[in-house]
Amino acid sequence: MKFPTALPLALALTTLSALAPSAQAQSGTTPPASADAARDALAKKDGEGDQSALLQQTLTAVDKQYSLIRRKQVAVTYDITYSYVGEERIVTDLANGSTTLFNIENTSSHSVTNTFSVDYGLLDNLTGNVTMPFISRYSDNNLSNGVSNSLGDLALGARWQPFEAKRDRPGLTLTSNLRLPTGRSPFKIIAGSGEATGSGVGAFTGGLSVNRIVDPVALFGSLNFTVSAPAKNLWQVNGTRILTRVQPGKTVGFGMGFAYALSYGISTTLSFQQAISAGSKLRFADGLEAKTHMQTSSLLNMGLGYRISPKTTINLSVGIGLTPDSPNMTVGMNMPLNF
Repeated sequence: MKFPTALPLALALTTLSALAPSAQAQSGTTPPASADAARDALAKKDGEGDQSALLQQTLTAVDKQYSLIRRKQVAVTYDITYSYVGEERIVTDLANGSTTLFNIENTSSHSVTNTFSVDYGLLDNLTGNVTMPFISRYSDNNLSNGVSNSLGDLALGARWQPFEAKRDRPGLTLTSNLRLPTGRSPFKIIAGSGEATGSGVGAFTGGLSVNRIVDPVALFGSLNFTVSAPAKNLWQVNGTRILTRVQPGKTVGFGMGFAYALSYGISTTLSFQQAISAGSKLRFADGLEAKTHMQTSSLLNMGLGYRISPKTTINLSVGIGLTPDSPNMTVGMNMPLNF
């Protein structure tokens, strides 16, 4: 009869199992509650997203050409940009082969541009875009000073991704943009009547962009080419002559930069942009034709992105002009409106 001796053994094992947790706690093998709380505080929370998502949002803020949205989705973005241009220009005019006017003109211009942009996913790899800017501009020069408030040039664009985006290879996007001359044309302004808020001509831009995300860094670059339509049937007084036609030169632009995710909610960007424009051809009422010099505009941009929610990131940027043809300074903010 050995069964009675087995019962105390089973009872003893059960008692030891019940006492084991308290014994481990006293010996220190179970992590204390404070350590668990610290680990939970440092861990990424549900819905917080990852650095790759933040970097993609940062690229969108730098330039929409680096991102697409899904089919039938809508994204609305608001941008506000302030720019300052200060320069000294030498104004001359010729009549009968001799100089009739020569003076130094000090000019300063302050512009605030409010831009609303709407993106719509036509396909998973094709996104359409409409951009509507509202411009307020103040200029002070020897001839006049004042404020102009007007709609700027509307733009219709499309972005197409020919290859499926994958994490282990660069993303390629082809871009196109049609600019409509809806703003106040600089070729139709009478001296002292206000400032231009548009380019005065329609233009088409085609290009490509490449980006590669290597968490926590995103590298990006772009190349584009712009052709403008001529401004015809003009009658603008320009010194002693009357301007009747302008053919803007072609423009080549490129840019490059990187974004760095400091954390799950903070990112920084550094980028460089440059545009080289051929000289414009001018025609006057008396038959004279002239051509302006080539212009080069370069900007160095620095930005900071702050994620205030899993779907909303606010981006601030400061730009410094590097050439005489560039704005002296730009300050901007970008934020999505689909909270």
